[in-house]
Amino acid sequence: MRPLVLLLLASASVFAADLSKLRIHELAKPGQVVEVAKVPSLAAEAYAAPHTQEMPSPVYRLSDIPFLAAERKEKLDLYYPKGSFRDDLRGAVVFIHGGGFTGGDKAEYRSASVSADLARAGYVVVSCNYVRGPKDKAGVWPRNIADCREAVRWVRAHAKELGVHPDKVAVAGGSAGGYLALMVGLSDDKTGPGGDPQARHSAKVSAVIDFYGVVNFSKHGKGHVPGASAAEQAAYLPANQCDPQDPPVLILHGTADTTVDIAQSDELARALRAAKVSHEYVIVEGAPHTFDLHPKGKSWKRTGVIAGAEVASSSSEADVTQVTLAFLARTIGK
Repeated sequence: MRPLVLLLLASASVFAADLSKLRIHELAKPGQVVEVAKVPSLAAEAYAAPHTQEMPSPVYRLSDIPFLAAERKEKLDLYYPKGSFRDDLRGAVVFIHGGGFTGGDKAEYRSASVSADLARAGYVVVSCNYVRGPKDKAGVWPRNIADCREAVRWVRAHAKELGVHPDKVAVAGGSAGGYLALMVGLSDDKTGPGGDPQARHSAKVSAVIDFYGVVNFSKHGKGHVPGASAAEQAAYLPANQCDPQDPPVLILHGTADTTVDIAQSDELARALRAAKVSHEYVIVEGAPHTFDLHPKGKSWKRTGVIAGAEVASSSSEADVTQVTLAFLARTIGK
């Protein structure tokens, strides 16, 4: 089979994060052609370079990779962890940006920060774009969900080249991206909104991380999806998609969020509990909307049900990195 070739776009995104602050280095120059199979070796060579001593634990990124149809402008960024192939295949995480369904970008600060932190922890990370626009714009819904499913399929299709275990793929997202991550993880990848019964690769995931996601459109003032019947409308609400076959879910939400009411996450947690889905709900005291793995809050507390057993814990610090990485370790490995 012809190797996948990635053409990196010369123009940088206007949403690109401050790479130096996040210790992110591009793995190739704009316009350089790179085969995806060479990413692990390129990353290993980059980590051996002298500058890694000056800037410990840098992360290497390959930007603007095509993953949809040739005419689509939306791309994804690939973050590769330190080193090359390991005897045990890595887990992978697909991260979906927020922006109220009409804005945002894969390279914005929050997306880059979360992706970089997860890559440093040893995961292959993909941060994807998707079609954006209001619900009354033709071609947006449910294509946005379908695009995110395609990002999961892309990871699975190239698992061998990337050293990823095809059964250890998680999806995560913030705000609108949290909603999309929930839809990818909880609804059927063939028959659910944005599903594809003819797809060559599965878009099913082994875990879902929801950062303060939108759960109920009407409560968020977003209205309904036009052209959908009452039955179809219900399928667009993540809380209606919960069933015992769903993968484990981690919910993170701040008490100072004035954009998406924390009651939405309360509602989702109740639905997961009722459906007997393994889940953890982390409430970050004082944290606002759009935080990454290092929220500006006072503390956090965790409740939920794991393998049928109640869980509860808390921390006097607002850093949620530890609970997020512990969740991923349990669900897709280290």
